[in-house]
Amino acid sequence: MTTRSAGDDLLLRPAPFLSSVMQIEPQWIDYNGHLNMAYYNVMFDRAIDELWLQLGIGPAYMKTRHGSTFTAECHVRYLREIQLGDPVQVSILLLGADEKRLHTFEELRHASEGWLSATSENMTIHIDMTARKTAPFPPDIRARIEAVADAHAAVPRPEGIGRSVGLPVKR
Repeated sequence: MTTRSAGDDLLLRPAPFLSSVMQIEPQWIDYNGHLNMAYYNVMFDRAIDELWLQLGIGPAYMKTRHGSTFTAECHVRYLREIQLGDPVQVSILLLGADEKRLHTFEELRHASEGWLSATSENMTIHIDMTARKTAPFPPDIRARIEAVADAHAAVPRPEGIGRSVGLPVKR
């Protein structure tokens, strides 16, 4: 008999990882009548939490193994307005990983119409919560991360990865 770990079902899913469908909450709509920029990050974060659960690095991991993740860097692009009532879903590509870091790219799309609303590229670091310092992932978690990163490596890279913020160069 083979035992399955928490992340095994993640490897059976198609890449990229797809979050559950989320709904825009009324209090997230700003005076411009669209989703306030802060709440795009809330939805990206909720989606990442779903992936982290599948990788075995969710709240139970923090409680039992005293490890967690912190976002070290984030670059969000706002491409099309989201309105109240729009269902949304986030796809996540694990672009790369090493012993302490995860590089992800997320796309927030209208869940029924498919258009792209926003992207978020992130560098996440693994933390030993007892020392509150960066630390390597444990071997079992690292193996899960590598398996997902390998599966995601086969997915074509979406436009927008590696972009930086800046004014166009005048020639």
